[in-house]
Amino acid sequence: MQKQERLARGNGVILPIFSIPSNYGIGTFGKKAYEAVDFLSDAAIKYWQILPLGQTSYGDSPYQSFSSFAGNPYFIDLDMLIEDGLLDREELDNLNFGDNERYVDYGIQYNLRYRILEKAFDKAKDLKADEIKEFRAKEKDWVEDYALFMAIKREKFDVSWLEWDDDLKNRDKKALKEFRKKNSELIDFYIFIQYEFFKQWEKLKEYANRKEIQIIGDLPIYVALDSCDAWVNSDILKLDPNTKEPIIVGGAPPDAYSEDGQLWGNPVYDWDKLKESNYAFWIKRIGACLKLYDILRLDHFRGFEAYYAIPATDDNARYGKWEEAKPYELFDKIIKAYPEARFIAEDLGYITKEVDDLKNHYNFPGMNVIQFAFGENFDSNYLPHNYERNSVVYSSTHDSDTLKGFLDEADEELRGLIDKYFGLDDDDDKLAKIIRALMASVSDIAMFEIQDFFGYGNESKINSPSTIGNNWKWRSIDSDYDDNLAKRIKEMSKIYGRYNYGQTEKE
Repeated sequence: MQKQERLARGNGVILPIFSIPSNYGIGTFGKKAYEAVDFLSDAAIKYWQILPLGQTSYGDSPYQSFSSFAGNPYFIDLDMLIEDGLLDREELDNLNFGDNERYVDYGIQYNLRYRILEKAFDKAKDLKADEIKEFRAKEKDWVEDYALFMAIKREKFDVSWLEWDDDLKNRDKKALKEFRKKNSELIDFYIFIQYEFFKQWEKLKEYANRKEIQIIGDLPIYVALDSCDAWVNSDILKLDPNTKEPIIVGGAPPDAYSEDGQLWGNPVYDWDKLKESNYAFWIKRIGACLKLYDILRLDHFRGFEAYYAIPATDDNARYGKWEEAKPYELFDKIIKAYPEARFIAEDLGYITKEVDDLKNHYNFPGMNVIQFAFGENFDSNYLPHNYERNSVVYSSTHDSDTLKGFLDEADEELRGLIDKYFGLDDDDDKLAKIIRALMASVSDIAMFEIQDFFGYGNESKINSPSTIGNNWKWRSIDSDYDDNLAKRIKEMSKIYGRYNYGQTEKE
């Protein structure tokens, strides 16, 4: 089987769409996103990691989406709808999208966005009828099920599909046909939302690609239980065939950080059923993601080799067990279907030889997070002197402290280890020197949360795992994007060979 070629050496940033500046309470695909791309280009950033673009549900996590194929309506830019004649400026006047320019208020977004999009839909039914019809035909393999799922959820006041009437829950053909007939306009509305999402995203992605910026998208290994994916594909998940309730759920075993382990609650795959279907769901899912992103970061890569199976009735993850998957069969099928696809393996935590063998078999680059590197001895694989070239080093991730937050909260012992390793003293700008050291490393890609370049602490943290209510909210503002900062990043990129590897000089 053909191995993946190494990714070109360069720098990257994690900048979720929701964190881009905007006038509407959350980042969108509008003008400010294009300005952010210009900043990345000026800074010689080659890789833009944006987290999943899917429609979020309870908890607002992009890793728990209603669909693996649909996009987040919140990212549709309202100014672009005005330019297309689908909204009037006056319709947005006096609307309050939130009082804090640094944080998303998802309650406001939920209550306002769909009302606004419904107004745009009323005009689009005539003005964009042909384009929507064409989109609908092109994406019929997923968008019809998605729109039907969302329409039923709305009619059922957003309850999980597991609580629907049995005929709808079990996808009885007669019941679904009747629902479609009675709710055709609501279904059309959700089709329209996806039409606008993909039209705007494809335009922005094309702009970034012209600037020689590659988009990295995260691919969660599991689908959400309350999702169109689970509703339509319940046969490939370990669900009770009668009630559709999970029999086994995913998670992680107890470790030094959690005596109860992690109970995620996602249904796990029935790998025998996946094989019987020739891995059709995964082939379809990867294909959809490759339309959105240039490179896919495979979240929880270990789960492709063996997954931690927890009885769904358990209150914690203590009594789960490891079950073997069929990774080589799966990835052989994927690579045969998409030979040009490129992947990054999220191989953090305790990784077995079998997982390393799987990653190396396909030549997928793994991850090194500098914050995980420091113990009693300087022998961690996460330290720069142990990196392989075919890897991605991270200063921080969306699930970790920012780099400054990590330094600020380190105890005296940890600070001593960090200072000793990087040769730092009290007069140094420690944040800047560590960033420089990571850029100088042999890892093909050096990835930084944009907050690390801005010098922000944990007030700008994206997510604190196993918590709900204050995550996925942080936003940047216009003044963060400083021209001098872009020049400094670009200069370091040149010094450490992360800039001119075929890039057209733009100076």
